[in-house]
Amino acid sequence: MSHFIEVILPLALPKTFTYEVSEGEFLFLKKGMRVAVPFGKNKIYTALVVDLHKNPPILYQAKEIHQILDEIPIVTEIQIQHWFWISTYYMCNIGDVYRGAMPSLLLLESETIISQKKDISIDEQSLTDDEFLIFEALQHQSSLKIETVIDILNKKKVLPLIQSLLQKNVITLNEEIKEEYKPKLVRYIRLNKSFENNESLNRLLDSQKSEKRRNLILSYFQLQATEKKPVSVKRLLEFSNISSNVLKGLIEKEIFEEYYLQEDRVSFEENLIQSDLKLNGNQQIAFENIEKSFEERDICLLHGVTGSGKTEIYIKLIEKYLEENKQILYLLPEIALTTQLVTRLTKHFGNKVVVYHSKYSNNERVEVWNNVLKSSANAQIIIGARSALFLPFNNLGLIIVDEEHEATFKQYDPSPRYHARDAGIVLANYHKSKVLLGSATPSIETYYNASSGKYSLVSLQERYGNSILPEIQLVDLKDSYFRKKMKGHFSISLIEAISEAFSRGEQVILFQNRRGFSPVLECMTCGHVPQCPNCDVSLTYHKFKNQLRCHYCSHTIAKPNSCHVCSSNDLTTKGFGTEQIEIELAALFPDKNIERMDQDTTRGKYSFEKLIDGFKNREIDVLVGTQMLAKGLDFDNVSLVGIMNADNMLYHPDFRAFERSFQMMTQVAGRSGRSEKKGKVIIQTYNPLHNIIQQVTNNDFQGMYNEQLYERRIFKYPPFYRLIRLTLKNKDFEKLKNGSMWLYQVLQQNLSIPVLGPEEPAISRIRNEYIRTIVVKIPVENQQTEIKKTIQKILNSFDMISQFKAIKVAVNVDFY
Repeated sequence: MSHFIEVILPLALPKTFTYEVSEGEFLFLKKGMRVAVPFGKNKIYTALVVDLHKNPPILYQAKEIHQILDEIPIVTEIQIQHWFWISTYYMCNIGDVYRGAMPSLLLLESETIISQKKDISIDEQSLTDDEFLIFEALQHQSSLKIETVIDILNKKKVLPLIQSLLQKNVITLNEEIKEEYKPKLVRYIRLNKSFENNESLNRLLDSQKSEKRRNLILSYFQLQATEKKPVSVKRLLEFSNISSNVLKGLIEKEIFEEYYLQEDRVSFEENLIQSDLKLNGNQQIAFENIEKSFEERDICLLHGVTGSGKTEIYIKLIEKYLEENKQILYLLPEIALTTQLVTRLTKHFGNKVVVYHSKYSNNERVEVWNNVLKSSANAQIIIGARSALFLPFNNLGLIIVDEEHEATFKQYDPSPRYHARDAGIVLANYHKSKVLLGSATPSIETYYNASSGKYSLVSLQERYGNSILPEIQLVDLKDSYFRKKMKGHFSISLIEAISEAFSRGEQVILFQNRRGFSPVLECMTCGHVPQCPNCDVSLTYHKFKNQLRCHYCSHTIAKPNSCHVCSSNDLTTKGFGTEQIEIELAALFPDKNIERMDQDTTRGKYSFEKLIDGFKNREIDVLVGTQMLAKGLDFDNVSLVGIMNADNMLYHPDFRAFERSFQMMTQVAGRSGRSEKKGKVIIQTYNPLHNIIQQVTNNDFQGMYNEQLYERRIFKYPPFYRLIRLTLKNKDFEKLKNGSMWLYQVLQQNLSIPVLGPEEPAISRIRNEYIRTIVVKIPVENQQTEIKKTIQKILNSFDMISQFKAIKVAVNVDFY
């Protein structure tokens, strides 16, 4: 009697495979363990056991496995269920989900490349003979494929060996690049507490015999009065022009004390935050309402204005679930936000908090994975971007999805194209746990679910503390240009507001949703605009590198001095991006420190933290940025936010353009005036009477929601219809045209619901591939699963047609 197991392979394959095992292995194996299996001619993969049975496969002879890699299951049964749900709902291969979910260290295969760890001494005694052989081979060669290791040792069972070398820190996988980030410590200085009243101060000044010491103390007071912020040692010495030895003497005599500040908030109060958080009245009411609502429904939407203190409520809830010994998953849309939040949460919960996202190294990710699996005490609160959803929870009590409206919760490429918020709700359902969605500008679907009673709704309408929502001022660009009240892209009113903020020692954020210097370089003689040869877009001009580059395929050319077509020298730039604003600002305010934050300046793992730290430490006066700035960052010294041009978001060809613009502007505006000072927001627009812009100005979420909902119902969009988008790509224009037409006609004949297409998108060619899209609209009341099965069948037959075989089809469910 043979024994068999069903496994998932980490490849883009839609089904599971059957392998043969011996009786002993059959009794030892459990669902969720990994096994090394041969696949194809001579490849080895790490597969995951999802079932054990005694039925041989019909279509092929089952191969035997090489070996078992785990002693206990490292994937839970709920995870496997959840993965299968993702693969059916989002119409992707189960192999893709498995590959996307597991840290790559746990998925070794014969193609994996290993190399030796640099600069560490290795105790050769601690290695086994086989390990030593590999270690030796790596002395002669910089890297090896695992297939080569199999040849060197002349045996198939090498994966556990590699695993043990990784653990002993002898080798690394080649895909890792490590950077370490140490927050910059700045030395600050303050007067000893005993000299704070006036008498002791006068005594102190009289008692100083040395002129220099007296001057230094006076300079300190002068600086403190003018700059109204902590005085750093460097600034004091520059200002007073006195050597550091004098200061050293004053510190030794305990007249001054020195202290260091790390990236954290510059705290003027001496007292640290007490660990028992006190919620204010509104927060307390909201907290109790959430608790009540969890008794009836599993999902609750917390709708609180920007700066209303949602995070404090989350912390209170987390405390409650920790008492019950549950795990809490805290999902954020943006890796950048994790840095700020981790600092806030570790102050409360110490090392019960772990972080999990794609910028972590392989070893760190595996460590988190194992801690979550064992439900260990130092992994009870998991903060992460969307991939943290896949961790092996045993005892999940609460999922918090912060800023739930963010588009970044949806994964676009590669497959699985899941939406973390929706998949999180399903995961919570498997675990019988609760979900809290938080946002100042909820997405229309979520708010619709909350209004129709599917979720419960709790709202917070006032800001935390006594800070008031910022005042929003609209500047009509058409009028300002006409009256010549513009300098470059800045209206006079914006310039005045910036100068005012500077005079009060406050910081400014400027928002422009486009990077680079300008999107178009045009010849004024013949009107020629340089285009990308591989894509259907014009090249963006980047002034700092003096080049034109394509933002889709990174094709670059040097900036031409004359037109390529008519050789005229009269070239001008049209439109503007973050670089241009940065340059214009520097001309207007030459002595201020201006930084920009966009994809070009935040490439590295820690570039983000460096910018945020600099801004918090008040080294940077103005931050110019793209939508990265709109996420829930929290700076207490920002009193002015300028939106350079509100129109380029509004007229996007996308059914969510208005909703997104409202969210984006409200979120950016919410960065202003988050402490006692009242903030100000200036929105520059050619269309100040536009509905959305008026709704942002009056903070009228309800009005925006009702209007959008009305339109969505008429034009058959979510939340009344579910959308599936099929994207077809191929380098041959005709072939693509015919293929997409065939697919469209077959879909239309077999489905009794709206099918739109095949449409050329706004950018109809990227990296030399032409693109067509087809959209299927499924009414909410219809049976989705049946329709998806039909679509899948049609796609399978499309794949069988020889002339269409080369066309790539990507399916994106709920692509918004």
